[in-house]
Amino acid sequence: MASVINDSCVKCLTCIDVCPVGAITEAETQAVVNPDTCIECGVCISECPQGAICNDADADEKWIKFNAEESAKA
Repeated sequence: MASVINDSCVKCLTCIDVCPVGAITEAETQAVVNPDTCIECGVCISECPQGAICNDADADEKWIKFNAEESAKA
């Protein structure tokens, strides 16, 4: 299960700094996770000060789609 970032993200970009595989990028309105790159380690989930990241099993479908689409643009 890949991590997913929702609209609670304030673009502090802590997640980008801690991701060991560079799966997280900065989109226009928030950070997003590339589901094809994410190794499901969960480091970003535990480090997000806003609680804006969860695994895709717990995420709303619209955020799963948003992260996939926005990360493909990067």
